[in-house]
Order: sequence, then C-alpha cells, then structure tokens
Amino acid sequence: MHSPDDVQYAMETTRVLRPPDRRIDTFGDTRFEFLLLSELMDSAGQIRIRSGDIEAVRPRLVKPESYQDLEFEGFDDKARGRIERMIEKMREQGKDMAFLNYGFRFARGKVTEELVHDSLDEVRARVMEDARRTGNPAQAVIEGVDDAWEVSVVKFTLDMIMASLPINHFDFQRRGLL
Repeated sequence: MHSPDDVQYAMETTRVLRPPDRRIDTFGDTRFEFLLLSELMDSAGQIRIRSGDIEAVRPRLVKPESYQDLEFEGFDDKARGRIERMIEKMREQGKDMAFLNYGFRFARGKVTEELVHDSLDEVRARVMEDARRTGNPAQAVIEGVDDAWEVSVVKFTLDMIMASLPINHFDFQRRGLL
C-alpha cells in the first residue's frame, strides 16, 4: 500500500510521453497497450520497462432518473435524501445533470517486465523511436515511478478520460442521448 505522499508524487511526476492515437470509444470497449519506463530508485542506470494492456469499458451515460441506482457508500438515508433533493432542484432550474461514467479493467497478470542497463534518456529515445516506427495506434508510452508504477497507469487512464470526454459527449449529443 502506497502512502498518500507516494501517490501524490507518482501522480505529479508521471508523464505520458506518447498518448495513443485513439481515444476511448463512445459505444464500445477500447483496449490500450502501455509501455511504462521507470528508473530504479536505488540503482543508477537501471530502467524497468513494463508492458501491459488496459481496457476502457464503454462510457456509461448516467442521467438523473438513474441516480437511484447509484451506490452512495458511507452515506446514510438522510444524506441520500439531501442529494436527491439537490438533484431535483437542479432539474427544476433546467440544469442538465447527465454525466459520463468511465471504467477500466487492468489485468495485472498480463504485465511483463524487462530490466535494461542504460540511462533513462537512452532507453526513452529507443522506446519512442520503436513506438514511432511500429505506429501502433493503441500504444502509449509512459514515464513513471518504479515503486508506485500502478499509480502511473492510473494517471494515464485519467489523461485518457480527459482527452476522450469531449468526443464522447459529442457522440451522445449527436445521437440525441443528451
């Protein structure tokens, strides 16, 4: 388990060097491949390259009518009532309460690791050149923290949500769902 400081550090220092060419599909699941570069904390000149897959499940459109289906873990009935009244008041004011709910599946068992003895700059340059050469539109190259590498993958997923949200929102609007 990572400390809050470890998580914050990993979120702040993780960089997506090469995002996938595609975004999260609006009406289907999307599979991404990642290469995650991380320098070992206690060994200079040793870089770990992790590769794996992550799947973004189809974004789910959640409208106010279906808020009753959402679980508000840790909230009592009184708090749930306040939330429902707030939603009703916003609806009366004509505010659109629809939002998109994103989910990801990360199969950690499918992650492979390779240890390379070279500088981070050299490994980064080689991996980026390989990524350009192969041109895989589903591949991302990420640079992150070795000990908290899973947090780096989470940071990548958040970046993908932010990049995909306008496109997904437009697609839902175009089909008259929003």
